[in-house]
Amino acid sequence: MQNLNSDLETLDELSGYDLRIIQPRHGYRFSVDPLLLADFAGVRDGESCADLGTGCGVIALLLARLGQNSSVTAIEFQQVMADIAARNVVLNGLTERVCIVEDDVLSLKTHFPVDSFDLVVSNPPYRRPGTGKISPRAGRDEARHETSATLADFLAAAKYLVKPSGRICLIYHTCRLAELMAQAAVQKLAPLRLRMVHGNSSMDARMFMIELAKGRAGELKVEPPLMVRGEDGGYSSEKLRIYRKVEEH
Repeated sequence: MQNLNSDLETLDELSGYDLRIIQPRHGYRFSVDPLLLADFAGVRDGESCADLGTGCGVIALLLARLGQNSSVTAIEFQQVMADIAARNVVLNGLTERVCIVEDDVLSLKTHFPVDSFDLVVSNPPYRRPGTGKISPRAGRDEARHETSATLADFLAAAKYLVKPSGRICLIYHTCRLAELMAQAAVQKLAPLRLRMVHGNSSMDARMFMIELAKGRAGELKVEPPLMVRGEDGGYSSEKLRIYRKVEEH
C-alpha cells in the first residue's frame, strides 16, 4: 500500500476522520497536538490554507477533512517527510485539495505571492538549538529543534502568507509563550485567542494554542483551558470529541 516500508514505517488510522497516516516507525511521530490545532483553527468551507512544517502531513489532511472544499498547501523542508506526506495525500484520496511543497520556511517568498491564504497553521519546532535531550532516532530532532528557521521566521512567513482578513493559528510550548507574544508584537501581529492545554486539572499547562491576525486589531480572548484527561484519569470528553471518539474501544 503506497509502497509502505514495513521495516521503517507504520500505517496508523485516525478513524474518526477517515484518515490513514504513514509515519516513520522510529522517527518523529505525531501525537495529540495536530488534532488539537486543527480543531482550534476551525477551518471554514472553501478556505485556502497553508501548513508550515507539515511533517507527515497530518494537519493538512485534517484541515481538508474538516473544511468542505478547502484547499491546503503543506510545506515541509525534510525530503523524507515531504515524501511521506505526499504519499499520505494520495493514500487518502486528497490530491485535488492538498498539495505538498518541499521547501524551507525561509524561502517561501520565492514560491508564493503575499496574502495568498485565508488560514495559516503551524506546529513549529519548540526547542532552541542545543537545548533538551538529543534523540537517537533520525528525524526527531529536526522536528523538535529549530534548525534553519526560528520562531520569528515561522511568524514572519505566516504573516507574509496570510491575507489581512485571515487567521494564523499555532500550537506551541508554554515555555516560549512570552517570546511568541514579544515576537508577535514586533511583527505587528495581534493575538485574538489564547487557549492553554493541560494534561489534567492538577497539572501545569504543557502547550498553548493561539490565533493571530495581521492588519487588524482586537482584544485578546483567553478561552477555557483544554484538559486532555478528566478527573477519573481517562480521556476528557473534549479530547474524545476532537478525536471523534477514535480512542474509545
